[in-house]
Amino acid sequence: MDRPIGVTILTFVAVLLAFINAIAMLRFLGFLPSLGVLDIRIFSIWYALLYGLLAYIWAWVAYMLWQVDREAWIFLAIITIFNLCLSFVVLVTGGSWYDVNFTVIVNTLILIYIMLPGVRGAFRTET
Repeated sequence: MDRPIGVTILTFVAVLLAFINAIAMLRFLGFLPSLGVLDIRIFSIWYALLYGLLAYIWAWVAYMLWQVDREAWIFLAIITIFNLCLSFVVLVTGGSWYDVNFTVIVNTLILIYIMLPGVRGAFRTET
């Protein structure tokens, strides 16, 4: 199947988000220092599990987008909203905007982009 350039860009963004979530997982396991004001190591097994799961899911979404599966569009919308909710939880539970700013901005742009009619047409989801 012919892959539109927008879907290819979404695939590479999904790979980038998988990488970012893998780095966040390593940070919450204590392997990488915090990049905020204080140079301390944070350990949270719950956040590490969630970010590890998100890294795996983003890699899987990238594969689905590369294949231009119809189900990839709805799954991308769901996982983008879930990732935004997770970032909100990090902010509410004591995290800083610096920890999640890139993820929030990229996920918001993805959500706006996949709602455009041309992208929905590429995945044949328009009704």
